[in-house]
Amino acid sequence: MTISVIIPVYNAADFLEKAVCSAAQFDEVKEIILAEDQSTDDSLEICRRLAAEFSKVKLFQHPNGENRGAGASRNLGIDHATSEFIAFLDADDYYLPNRFDAEKELFKDPKIEGVFGAIGTEYLTEKGKHEFQSKFKEMSLSTVEYPAEGEEVFRGLLSLTPKTFGTSFHLNSLTVRRDSMKRNHIRFNEALRVHQDSELIIRLAYHCHLKTGIIDKAIAIRGIHDDNRITKIIKYTPQYNQRQFLFWKSMNDWAVAQQIAPEYRKRIYLMYTSFDLSLKSGLSKYGSIFLEILKNPDILKTKYRFTYYNR
Repeated sequence: MTISVIIPVYNAADFLEKAVCSAAQFDEVKEIILAEDQSTDDSLEICRRLAAEFSKVKLFQHPNGENRGAGASRNLGIDHATSEFIAFLDADDYYLPNRFDAEKELFKDPKIEGVFGAIGTEYLTEKGKHEFQSKFKEMSLSTVEYPAEGEEVFRGLLSLTPKTFGTSFHLNSLTVRRDSMKRNHIRFNEALRVHQDSELIIRLAYHCHLKTGIIDKAIAIRGIHDDNRITKIIKYTPQYNQRQFLFWKSMNDWAVAQQIAPEYRKRIYLMYTSFDLSLKSGLSKYGSIFLEILKNPDILKTKYRFTYYNR
């Protein structure tokens, strides 16, 4: 198998070389695509140096060196990928030596279009550690709860399985057939500045046959530091709700356009609507909630039903 690893780069000067070296160690990795997104630190110079040192490393920028966000940068990498498979890596994270062990076996089955696994967490700064642990439960291993494949993965990502599957898996652990992405027109939604990875993963799980790989130990490490966007998130604030609303609105637009099964379309609609309602205020908010409950009583089953309404 041949793999193109796509790394979006924005202000990652302190971490980029480690990320690139972690991908370059694999014989299967034929190219490492750096999509530089108008960094304001020394990232571009480091990209150029790495491209000169490693024959695998290829550097690309947006037209006129513009800043377009992580989604557009990953799409830039997809556009230039030439290998049979595509994998992703954030510039402040790194792969472990077992990163593609499961893939080498599972992709012998042509039915399997994507494989994903577990990632670990490393605290790179004390401030980042404090911010992360103050907002999220300890996650030494981010993974799904049990092995799954095909439609079960999609159902799990929508929390429709009888037992807890996990709400998502990290993009760093995903390897996917390039032809499958092309055939199903799967790209990152560039209009989303956050959550574009989660949005793509759900759509990918619907269109492609995904399968769990190594889920009981890490195959990649996520670095937590002062500038992680994830550590800046404060749940249930208007800004947080707005971001979730945009994410689920994009999912709802996709579900309607694709005319996916009613069960799935309804689930996505309820998630979208719960965040839409959370952004309203005053008496109109409670009137809208009442009318939505009359129309869709199942909205009371979403885990957001009171958390957002009462804030």
